[in-house]
This record gives sequence, C-alpha cells and structure tokens, in this order.
Amino acid sequence: MREGLNRSPDAARIQRIAFIGIGNMGWPMAANLLKAGFEVTGCDAVPGRADQFAKEIGGTAAGSPAEAARGVDCVVTILPTSKQVAEVAAALAPVLASGSLVIDMTSGQPATTREIAAELGGRGIGMIDAPVSGGVPRAKNGSLAIMLGGEDALLDRAEPVLKAMGTSLHRCGGIGAGQAMKALNNLASAGNFMLGVEVMLIGQRFGLDPAKMVDVLNASSGMSDSSQRKFKQFVLSRRFDDGFALELMVKDLGIALEVGRQTATPTPMAALAKELWAAALASVGPGNNHTAAAQLPERLSGEILGGNK
Repeated sequence: MREGLNRSPDAARIQRIAFIGIGNMGWPMAANLLKAGFEVTGCDAVPGRADQFAKEIGGTAAGSPAEAARGVDCVVTILPTSKQVAEVAAALAPVLASGSLVIDMTSGQPATTREIAAELGGRGIGMIDAPVSGGVPRAKNGSLAIMLGGEDALLDRAEPVLKAMGTSLHRCGGIGAGQAMKALNNLASAGNFMLGVEVMLIGQRFGLDPAKMVDVLNASSGMSDSSQRKFKQFVLSRRFDDGFALELMVKDLGIALEVGRQTATPTPMAALAKELWAAALASVGPGNNHTAAAQLPERLSGEILGGNK
C-alpha cells in the first residue's frame, strides 16, 4: 500500500467531504452527511443546484468538482454513468492530496471503476465503490442498503461516512464488486417487476382486484420488493414517481448482462428482461420513472391496471 494511504487513525479520520452529484438521490444523502456532523461541499452539473442545496440544507457550494475537492479528506460521487465519474476523477486527481479517499456511489461499470481506481492509486488516492439500493424514500431516512467493493482498510475508513447514509452495509469483494452486485440486484428487481405486472393483468382479466392481489402476494411466496413498495404506491396509483429513472434501470441491466458476458454465463432470462425494459423505454419515452415501464405490458394487453380508462 502506498505511503499516502497508510496513515494514522487520527490522520485518516474523515471530516471534510466533497459531494459530487446533488440529484434526486444525492440531495438527501448529502443532507444526512451534514446531519451526522460532516463538513460538506456540494457540486452538481445542473447550474444553481449546489447553491440551492447550501441555502436550504447547509454546507457550502462549489462551481466545479476540482473546486469542491480542495482541502477535503474524501470525495463522494453519485453520477448517472461511469463515463461521468471518469471525467470527474480526472479533474480531481491533480487536486486531491495523497491519502484522500474517493467513494463512488454511482451504479457504474465495474471494469471502468477498476481503471479509475488504478489511476487514482498511482497518486496515492484510495477508491472504493459503494452503490446503493432503496430509492429516494430510504435515501431520505438514511436507511439505504450499500454494496461495497474495495480494500478492507479503505472500507474501514469509509464506514462512518457510509453509516450516515445507510443502515445495511455489505462488503462484496474487491474494487468493482459493489457495482457488479448492484447491477445484478437491479436485474432481479426488474425481472420481478415485469412479471408482477403481467400477473396482475392476468388476474384483472380473470376478475381479481389488482390491489387485493398485491395484498395476497405480500402475504405469500410471490412477495417481492415490487409488490411491497411499488405496485400499489406507484403503478396502481398511476403516480409513476418513485425517483429512479427508466433510463437508469435500462443502463443497469446492460451492466448486469456485461458482467454475464465477461464471466461466460448463459443469461437467457436476463437477456429477455433487458429487451423488455429497453422496449418499455422506447414505448413510454425517455424522462419517465422506471415504474412507468408497467405501461408496456398494459399496452400489449390493451388493459390498464385498476380499470380501463
């Protein structure tokens, strides 16, 4: 391990954090870091977003990632893609001191994250990946599930920061392992969601009440995160607004399939799920919430859950 990363416990304690990505998830996550007593400087690609956060929640705002990272102990990134993380990391590398830590909470590509970590490691900067699950509601109350990849010493150091945002921390392996697990988790979630929507459509045509079906699923072996937290709340209500974009789900399924290809694993079910979600994106259009994907099987069946309208 490089000398810059092998510091005393007091020197390694994280207090000052640059938070890059004040979006739907990042906003409440950064707010919880402030509540936990960390000093937070926010930065976002949307003009004025970081200033708004500083005004409403606290901390300070910066106009660029490099500005946000000056003098900090740790940088947290949560961005749409690994490409953006790589661009931010390139801007951060000349600014961050040796011994700094980067926590990438993006649902990114494991191979790209390993490349970024190697480049930062050459400068004595540590990196872990820590994608999250739980959506905006659990980001707000600080109860996210966080999947971790990286060296144990770096994960130990990051733990106080992570515990301010999540209550379920899972060490999955080396760098990139957290992101692989996140993509595979979303693959399982996406498959359950689409199958559950089809189940409700079949039941409705038979004469069953979809809301009652959800109650039965949640008391039976058909229970899933979708039946517990999505079907009534965002599909049957027609709200389609849980905070996670349809484009991001399709991206994550692509990452999961890439992990499958890299490991030479046959993935017929996963490939079908990816095609269904890509078709849903084409059908309902970009800019929609991922729960709006339910509208694809509805359109195929000519039936709207909760009644034809």
